[in-house]
Amino acid sequence: MRALTWQGKRDVRVETVPDPPLKESTDILVRITSTGICGSDLHLYEVMGPFLDPGDILGHEPMGIVEEVGTDVTALTAGDRVVVPFNISCGDCYMCDQGLQSQCETTQVKERGMGAALFGYTKLYGQVPGGQAELLRVPFGNTLPVKVPHGPPDERFVYLSDVLPTAWQAVEYAGIPPGGTLTVLGLGPIGEMAARIALHRGARLVVGVDLVEARLERAAAHGVRTLDLRTHGKDLAEIVRGATDGRGTDAVIDAVGMEAHGAPVAKAAHWVVGMLPDSVAARLMEHAGIDRLSALYTAIELVRRGGTISVVGVYGGAADPLPLMTMFDKQIQLRMGQANVRRWVDDIMPLLGDRDLLGVEGFATHTMPLEKGPEAYRMFQAKEDGMIKTLLRP
Repeated sequence: MRALTWQGKRDVRVETVPDPPLKESTDILVRITSTGICGSDLHLYEVMGPFLDPGDILGHEPMGIVEEVGTDVTALTAGDRVVVPFNISCGDCYMCDQGLQSQCETTQVKERGMGAALFGYTKLYGQVPGGQAELLRVPFGNTLPVKVPHGPPDERFVYLSDVLPTAWQAVEYAGIPPGGTLTVLGLGPIGEMAARIALHRGARLVVGVDLVEARLERAAAHGVRTLDLRTHGKDLAEIVRGATDGRGTDAVIDAVGMEAHGAPVAKAAHWVVGMLPDSVAARLMEHAGIDRLSALYTAIELVRRGGTISVVGVYGGAADPLPLMTMFDKQIQLRMGQANVRRWVDDIMPLLGDRDLLGVEGFATHTMPLEKGPEAYRMFQAKEDGMIKTLLRP
């Protein structure tokens, strides 16, 4: 089969690799019809090389058609259409029963001290081959895949793999009161979708902050009050408080994570780590790594006293300094974590019916063949051609 593989920093290639076999009686084999490129894939493209090997297959946002099922699979048959959640969860352990599929005890990467394994996402999360490929082996065929109907285009359902449940959980964790207010930092795919979901769920005001014109325009078209960080970086808090009786918004979603702008020290640290041998860099990142925390610091400033910060942007540092005195004084509640995809599917599915209430069709700005995956990664990293969300078609 053809698959997009990691070869080095800013070096991904589409290669011919062996087809994946069924390994367990509950496995299924899915022929991929659409697979997304996620913002967190850029972390692999840029800084996570110490935890990857050349040839690793990337991607964790796939859907397709079941081609083969193991002998103990009863929930699906060949020809069924499925979306594959990005976290690999058994559906039967204590954590899965709590709705914490991202902490699945069956697939936890215990030797690394990490949560549930993920498709296409480094040794830290199990080094499981990903979905930017023609075929994908999927374990737990009776409980993990999400069966969806034939008929509507892939884009109606493919975001159930990551974007929709991640954005939904971000809003859920934000705890916005009825008719309340929210600031979303970062209007990439997750941030923008979180803004749409918050408005759908009744938020009175959603403020969206970014510095990419195309993102700001898209969010504004869906009812978000947008602020350009390039123009309002210094008076951001003043504007947000001015729109909320001087308090700040009830909640802030940090959808930026480690890629925040305006953090030269952490940026330099990332550059230095990238120059080190992998064995040294891996130890440094696991035990002494720091992130660019500009977005999180901004969230702490913008949220009202007693409000909630929901962190959905990916952070990877092990020694990040936080202003705990300010957080304590403001009585801030902080929630975060990988999305528990299966937990939110039943809540989201009704919104993907005939009316497409979240506007998922047309959400992708670019659709490209898998063979152009390397070009898509380069464009996404450079924010070229208004690229916000890309689907690859094997």
